[in-house]
Amino acid sequence: MIRRPGAALLLAVGLVAGCSSPRPAPPAAAPDLARELAPKVTAERMMSHLRALQDIANANKGTRADGTPGYDASVEYVAKALRDRGFDVSTPEFDRVYPVSPGKPTVTISGHNYRVDQASLLVRTPPNGLTGQPVRPIQPTGCAVSDYPATIPPGSVAFVNDVGCSVVDKQNTAVAKGAVALIVITAPNEQAAAPTLFSPGYFKQLTVPVAVLDDSGGHALAQATTPVRLVLDAENFKITSRNVVAQTRTGSPDDMIVVGAHLDSPRNSPGINDNGSGVAAVLETALQLGPLTPVNNAVRFMFWGAEENGLNGVMDYVFGLDRDQLNDIAMYLDFTMLASPNAGFFTDDGDQSGPPGQGVAASDVPEGSAGIERVLAGYLYLAGKRPADMPLSTRADYHPFMVAGIPVGGMTTGAGQSKSTVQARLWGGTAGAPFDPNFQTPRDTIDNINRDVLAVMGSGVAFAVGSYAQSIGGVNGVVPHDKRHRARLP
Repeated sequence: MIRRPGAALLLAVGLVAGCSSPRPAPPAAAPDLARELAPKVTAERMMSHLRALQDIANANKGTRADGTPGYDASVEYVAKALRDRGFDVSTPEFDRVYPVSPGKPTVTISGHNYRVDQASLLVRTPPNGLTGQPVRPIQPTGCAVSDYPATIPPGSVAFVNDVGCSVVDKQNTAVAKGAVALIVITAPNEQAAAPTLFSPGYFKQLTVPVAVLDDSGGHALAQATTPVRLVLDAENFKITSRNVVAQTRTGSPDDMIVVGAHLDSPRNSPGINDNGSGVAAVLETALQLGPLTPVNNAVRFMFWGAEENGLNGVMDYVFGLDRDQLNDIAMYLDFTMLASPNAGFFTDDGDQSGPPGQGVAASDVPEGSAGIERVLAGYLYLAGKRPADMPLSTRADYHPFMVAGIPVGGMTTGAGQSKSTVQARLWGGTAGAPFDPNFQTPRDTIDNINRDVLAVMGSGVAFAVGSYAQSIGGVNGVVPHDKRHRARLP
């Protein structure tokens, strides 16, 4: 949905800087930090970062993908730039799993094959599988040794339900009784599995083959009197990756503005628009703001690893926060692909005025997201660009923040979607062609960057950061700290 400009919207943007939080504030930020910061994030400064990222890709087989030397070099480039500016920088590690082969994980019960999911991502059965007598504990949760009979046949395959405790606890209990493998039976649809069944990093604690079988297979397993054969042959390997984190030393840490962009490229691409452009804009905003500028609300800059293969870096971060840490985050601002050659000018649809994204309901969008969208849309109007809605997605970096109840917002210039005739009349460019024809290809190089668009969008990143570093109150503000009631994610 394309919005129309209006004086009320522009007035609303101005109110972000004019209203203050009801909580006591540290020394006041500059009266109009947003307008001071925005013009400092120039195309040439951002292009210098993009040239550096291109050089890194050139030196590393054309990619900066997670798990490659090109990604490690990208981390070091961003971290050094921030440290040279005076920021305290950390690069926390996290593990993710990279799939090599899906295999055909199955369990054979009384001569019939049932497909299973391989929960033990790093542990497989022998090539021809393993065979054992199925054993069900007396208490089907299998969470305690006392749940099982006093003795079970050596080399048994234990099978349990999916409630009561984590899969790691279920495995450890089964192994303590002498089982060599575990099958977890999923509950019927009307029942809920234990929310902590698969906790973050669970796969690193599984030491024997563990499978997940649906309820129909579970019925067959419960009736089996002869040994079953389990084949878990999906092949994966573990990659240790890093995020990059830097935060201002000024401003309230209880109302933190988190700003992020994903740092890794696709595996076959230098990733200069996707997402070097977002990285360059967020990095240059951090460098121009600096760690010591007086702000009312602290700003934390995040550069995510392992995004291209499932939001691993951002999920590791958000799922690792406790209740108080989640409540201390006022909002999350996300910036992806800010220099598409056939660009559109999109704001994430925080007010849900456009068609909803797949898997996202209006009730899923945290309060305050609409105000963030108004600030970003208002900036684009001031820059002479008509904004349009980008539907919120479950596959975007902001999604874990949404799930945690944190307001989100951001901008993009479009990816592989085709530009419509109406959009071409509105923004120029070629109707019927993708916003970025080189999306996730080896051609996403420095030559793919629309410099004029980058200038507009990069300044918009700085405008939003400056606005909310001053104040999270007003008509475009977010819920104050004392009204946030978030819970740690399972």
